[in-house]
Amino acid sequence: MVNRDRMVNEFLELVRIDSLSLKERQMCDTLKQKLKALGYEPVEDNAGQKLGGQCGNVICTVKGNKAVPAVLITAHMDTVVPGTGKKPVIDGDIIKSDGTTILGGDDGAGIAIILETLKLIREQNIEHGDIQVAFTIAEEIGLLGAKHMDFSKIYAKYGFVLDSDGKIGCAAVKAPSQNKINAVVKGKAAHAGMEPENGISAFSIMSDAISSMKLGRIDEETTANIGIIQGGVATNIVCDRVIINAEARSRNAEKLQAQTEHMRECFQKAAEKWGGQVEFTSENEYPAFNIEADAQIIKIMQKAADDSGFTFEAVTTGGGSDTNIINSKGIQAVDLSVGMTKVHSVNEQISITDMENAVVFLISILKNIN
Repeated sequence: MVNRDRMVNEFLELVRIDSLSLKERQMCDTLKQKLKALGYEPVEDNAGQKLGGQCGNVICTVKGNKAVPAVLITAHMDTVVPGTGKKPVIDGDIIKSDGTTILGGDDGAGIAIILETLKLIREQNIEHGDIQVAFTIAEEIGLLGAKHMDFSKIYAKYGFVLDSDGKIGCAAVKAPSQNKINAVVKGKAAHAGMEPENGISAFSIMSDAISSMKLGRIDEETTANIGIIQGGVATNIVCDRVIINAEARSRNAEKLQAQTEHMRECFQKAAEKWGGQVEFTSENEYPAFNIEADAQIIKIMQKAADDSGFTFEAVTTGGGSDTNIINSKGIQAVDLSVGMTKVHSVNEQISITDMENAVVFLISILKNIN
């Protein structure tokens, strides 16, 4: 069913394109050309202008020949670093990087699978409802493309994001909300050798706060992490300022708020103890989503898996994706596995067979929309 060689060649072409976040111009133009070659009319929204990037999201509607609800299928155009000068290597059924960069299967695989799906439904005259395609920018730096996407052009009832790991047939149906946390700890500078007692170490305040903080896995729904610490200018100066970037995540809104407040209190108590100050801010990066087991989109995927010989599995993820944003817009959406592994590393790889199977599963989903 799938044209394996065509799909592989297109995937290799895509991953060789440099497409770092907010620098997706070449990828954007390439995808618009490919969609036009299929006879469609893609449009580019103004998300890039809002974000200071090179291009916007690509949105394209493929009109159907079947009176069923429209679906949105998406993948993101950007990659993480090191993502410049990527050289994919084929080793049997596996496509991997040459070990110096990422592969770019996250999310070049999702894009290639969508393009092959569009070609097959045309070539094989497969009946389907309206299909809306969106290739987003800046997903890797905070789902920014999806956040600024022109949803006035989207009327789909269901959404399928092709941006997850796991076996084919898996779909992430639950994901957490994330609070982005920033703390600026302020102490008092002094000469570290001559009069350290006249200083207040911001590092001491920070260490006290973090040592009393619940971090890592809080419970099955909640996590928290200190990610970046910046501070100090010299060893002979008592550090008077430290900046901490952190996060808290939970699928439960009350737990997310409680964890965020706990982290705030730890910083404030430590600052008071040492005689310093702290500026603490938190901002919600994206909302949680939770697709119930009896939802129609679940039934669609279960039937599609049965029809195409896969085992459907609804999974919970601890990460965020464009799926979070799409659900927040009232579109019932899930994140489908494309088989990617070891993502965000120079060991990233993907199975060609998994990509083929992902196309088969996606086409089966489109056939089962009702």
